[in-house]
Amino acid sequence: MKLYEKLVSDIEQLVEKGVLLPGERIPSVRQTSQQHKLSITTVLRAYVKLEGMGVIESRPQSGYFVRPRTSDAQNAGLCMQASHPSPVPAEVHVSRLVLSTLRSIGLHDAIPLGSPYPDPSLFPWERINQYAGAVARRNRVWNMTDDLPPGNPQLIREIARRYMENGLAVDPDEIIVTVGATEAINLCLQAVAKPGDTIAVESPTFYAMLMAVERLGMKVVEVSTDPYDGISIEALADIMAQQPIAAVMVMPNFQNPLGFQMSDQRKRALVQLLEQHDVPAIENGVYNELYYGDAHPSSLKSYDRKGMVLHCSSFSKSLSSAQRVGWALAGRYRGKVEELKFLNTLATSSFPQLAIAEYLQNDGYEQHLRRTRKAYAQQARIMAAAVQRFFPAGTKISHPQGGYVLWVELPGDIDSMQLYRRALECKITVGPGRMFSVSQAYKHCIRLNYSYPWSVGVEQAIILLGKLITEFL
Repeated sequence: MKLYEKLVSDIEQLVEKGVLLPGERIPSVRQTSQQHKLSITTVLRAYVKLEGMGVIESRPQSGYFVRPRTSDAQNAGLCMQASHPSPVPAEVHVSRLVLSTLRSIGLHDAIPLGSPYPDPSLFPWERINQYAGAVARRNRVWNMTDDLPPGNPQLIREIARRYMENGLAVDPDEIIVTVGATEAINLCLQAVAKPGDTIAVESPTFYAMLMAVERLGMKVVEVSTDPYDGISIEALADIMAQQPIAAVMVMPNFQNPLGFQMSDQRKRALVQLLEQHDVPAIENGVYNELYYGDAHPSSLKSYDRKGMVLHCSSFSKSLSSAQRVGWALAGRYRGKVEELKFLNTLATSSFPQLAIAEYLQNDGYEQHLRRTRKAYAQQARIMAAAVQRFFPAGTKISHPQGGYVLWVELPGDIDSMQLYRRALECKITVGPGRMFSVSQAYKHCIRLNYSYPWSVGVEQAIILLGKLITEFL
């Protein structure tokens, strides 16, 4: 038996005997090399073999972890399978459903488990408002031309600096400030595709992506997506070989609603595939700052060498949702996106841009983010444990690596819209799965928001949801 095979066998036995538990981190490559007196190459070969066998999984910037086995994970409510959507393009009609469910969030003082927005109490509202007031006092007369695209130079410099701090060199001239990430996504999609075109998306996918497609009169084809690894590059390649795809819209980091983080290897492979077919990617990176690991995740933009990735983001999920400040890094489509920005909304107000720019320059943004990440990571574990405890047997949940939403697959033939309406009567909101697809594939799923501090009210809401689900069964 070769050395790496012996190590594979030893680790496999430790997992089988329960010495290493599902979800538990295993020693790093360097630690194992030192402990077993093996070369790093030998250990890496063993870990790659174990990963291929499904015994362990790598998490970017975090190391290797024991992967939940299907039987164990199903019993514990941990394991989900990759989706298998139809490869046939379809029209999109989700906006009416999304609007009605979002309106319900603020009604009747409901527990906002269905909210797509983070808990605003974690945002530094007071400091940002102070900067906004100072900006207004300094600029008693405002020239409209100061608001024109691409945006305020001070904010653009701070955005570029933030990317640099996270390991990505960004040309400030590429940045176009928008009214939130939603406008950035809409502008980028409009720049690369036309009505009637087909756009490839993850399945399930964030409904804001679907709404952008619906707004522009395009179609979507949903691509098989693994709840741990992200969009299937193999399935996407098959689809692209069979039909014309105008663009691909993805969330590689902490996807809403599944919460996964694609590995660097798969991100690189995705960009390479798209470059081969000359198909642009619209990357939604609004949750990139909300990671639970030790280091900031890479983006598709990190591997873009031909300007094919249009990266969109905002401060709405990490700093302040009130100001609605986002941006796009539009690559080779930069000129077109800037023109569309001017035609669509003319400009983004400079007051919120300057307020955020001064906060980034003078206050502890990173310290704020560390507090937020720690809170979300802790609340993610509590929410997952509560769902496993109070929801009926057969419930499966996602394993988010960042962000603040949990995807729940309910047992049986439960219609999440009926659950949504019944829960709303009890002053609880949930995100029904039908919002995240053009098909009925996720009608038995719901999305839960865990950004709000765990409280008696939230716990009672989870307990009551579990009882309602059991009644439906």
